[in-house]
Amino acid sequence: MSASAPEKPMGYTEIPEVLDLNHTYDTATDKINDVILKKKTPMPIAVAMGICFLLVGLLFTTITKLVSTGIGIWGNNQPVAWAFDIINFVWWIGIGHAGTLISAILFLFRQEWRTSINRFAEAMTIFAVMCAGMYPVLHVGRPWLAYWLLPYVNVMQMWPQFRSPLMWDVFAVSTYFTISLLFWYTGLIPDLASLRDRAKTRVSRVVTGILSMGWRGSARHWQRYDIIYLLLAGLSTPLVVSVHSIVSLDFAVAQLPGWHTTIFPPYFVAGAVYSGFAMVLTLAIPVRAYFGFKDFITQRHLDAMSKVMLATGLIVIYGYAMEAFIALVYSGNPNEAFMMKNRMFGPYGWSYWLLILCNGVIPQLLWLKRVRLHTPTLWVISIVINIGMWLERFVIIVTSLHRDFVPSSWGMYAPTKWDIFMFIGTIGFFGFMMCLFLRFIPMFAGFELRELLHKKKSPPH
Repeated sequence: MSASAPEKPMGYTEIPEVLDLNHTYDTATDKINDVILKKKTPMPIAVAMGICFLLVGLLFTTITKLVSTGIGIWGNNQPVAWAFDIINFVWWIGIGHAGTLISAILFLFRQEWRTSINRFAEAMTIFAVMCAGMYPVLHVGRPWLAYWLLPYVNVMQMWPQFRSPLMWDVFAVSTYFTISLLFWYTGLIPDLASLRDRAKTRVSRVVTGILSMGWRGSARHWQRYDIIYLLLAGLSTPLVVSVHSIVSLDFAVAQLPGWHTTIFPPYFVAGAVYSGFAMVLTLAIPVRAYFGFKDFITQRHLDAMSKVMLATGLIVIYGYAMEAFIALVYSGNPNEAFMMKNRMFGPYGWSYWLLILCNGVIPQLLWLKRVRLHTPTLWVISIVINIGMWLERFVIIVTSLHRDFVPSSWGMYAPTKWDIFMFIGTIGFFGFMMCLFLRFIPMFAGFELRELLHKKKSPPH
């Protein structure tokens, strides 16, 4: 410490800059709630909702065609029996991982920089899992019989087959969705009560009053809230690891070259966090700019998320290197070696090298601080990572299936228009739900922000 630096009070701990100190307690809350209490929806949000609503219409049209005709309208074939449906399922599940990581794990580690982005990331998790859940249900071919997957008591004795990876997905995704939804809603209760107290119409007061469950902010309420929130955070934390590990076992338990590998669980979890944080940045940066929340989502938040992406990206690159090393050198298995050579230089070789470019090469720019703090560049990199993580799932599934053990069964895969419509439709559904969230639910945890402001303004003596 230099001689000119002011002396800190005894017991004072330096708290990282997370908020603009020009905000008072009331103005911070008012600024968050003002987005919701406005009578008119902002034009850009209205336009985005309109576009996404059209895409939702495309999604329901595709589902109607799929249910009435069958999954033959998709490009799935032999030998590529899994294709766009599983690619997009795994991609959406991965996107949902950042919300739980930011909310639960960083909360348990008391990382204060999570406060300004946790609500946004939690909502993203809920909607991404909803998009992911559509694919396995529709892929079974008879979605109206999907309830057979549940272990309910029935006279037909149609018990689920727990050795089926489909069953693992059902239980993993449903548990993940349930805990994430409860965690998200629990954190919303104090802010819904704040909305109730500021509502200008009777309908708003009644709706927010019901949703806030009689919250009055008493000491008893806060005590119970802290206990429940901590318990849900503890339940959510192992789900970050378990859900995508189980999804990876869908592939790892097979005997197919390219799938039968023990590296998949940690590799998939790291990739999920990688793509999840990329999607948080992809959505948060435009919202931050449009709504003027640069003092809530600061450059420090963007820098921290960039570092997490860089760290998980390096784990993903290590996974790629180990896949190639084991297949080409260590395994001594000619089928594994052929799979990797075909993945690199076969008909779909373009996808592998584009994947390496998007997930391995371009994100290395994040080592530079000026790149991490340059918002437009960071936003472009986050989009590139999202594309790369989709390509990763394409490479793992299609290039492993289209040429298996017997050359007479080899074949090529190409998505049909219905595959593409379904994927675009889920993106529209995700965007529509995010627009509804931004318009009607506080996008920041106002009480947590006020607590941070209190710490900054009143250091302990």
